[in-house]
Amino acid sequence: MNISPSTSNTSSAWLSARNLTRRFGALAAVSDVNLDLHGDQIHAVIGTNGAGKSTLINLLSGELPASAGQVMLDGRDITRWSQPRRAQAGLGRSYQRNNIFLPLSVRENCRLSAQIHHQKPWCVWESAQHCRWSTQRADEAMERAGLSAMADHPAASLSHGQKRQLEVAMCLATQPRVLLLDEPLAGMGPEESQRMLNLLRELRSGHAILLVEHDMDAVFAVADRITVMVNGSVLASGCPEDVRANSDVQAAYLGEH
Repeated sequence: MNISPSTSNTSSAWLSARNLTRRFGALAAVSDVNLDLHGDQIHAVIGTNGAGKSTLINLLSGELPASAGQVMLDGRDITRWSQPRRAQAGLGRSYQRNNIFLPLSVRENCRLSAQIHHQKPWCVWESAQHCRWSTQRADEAMERAGLSAMADHPAASLSHGQKRQLEVAMCLATQPRVLLLDEPLAGMGPEESQRMLNLLRELRSGHAILLVEHDMDAVFAVADRITVMVNGSVLASGCPEDVRANSDVQAAYLGEH
């Protein structure tokens, strides 16, 4: 059974990729990928190491330029936009490895993220710590990520799972509509993983979420759609039930024959 790489309505997608390709010399790390992210949905991307998942996120977020293809955000062609411009337009991402400021408090990490997104260079006389707008965004992000009780704790004192929550909170502080989350459950135990899954379910409302994850139980528990990548290309894409039943996916990724 073949599943079309993209069966959804592009015009209603919040973020779309069409024939997205990234080459490193003769190697095509991502090749002709089609993808649609819709609001109020979690779209998981799975694949073995080297399948091109993180490169795909880097292309969508603007960290890497595309060799070919197109990226659309809310119907606008953002293929040539820089990462900061994409972030300003509502595209947020977290990283595979923690990208936080360990000596600073949880609140300061979130506030700095908000300030970077909403810079006010004309207010040279105003202390950054007294910016009410960024402080409010930080407080809202911490509350949504379940970190309000840790607001004044140094980020270095957080558990691994809480640091991953902080990554998400820092992303939320920029007020994105589209979230690109690169392995947010990496290294977590069962309890921490469950907290993150609950957070993802809550964030589904009002966001379009791209989730790259290796934990198959988590993926099938939370995803509305799943795209499977192999060697930089899309092998299959569809609802979890169809992907699970796909014989090519079973052979290439799930280890079944």
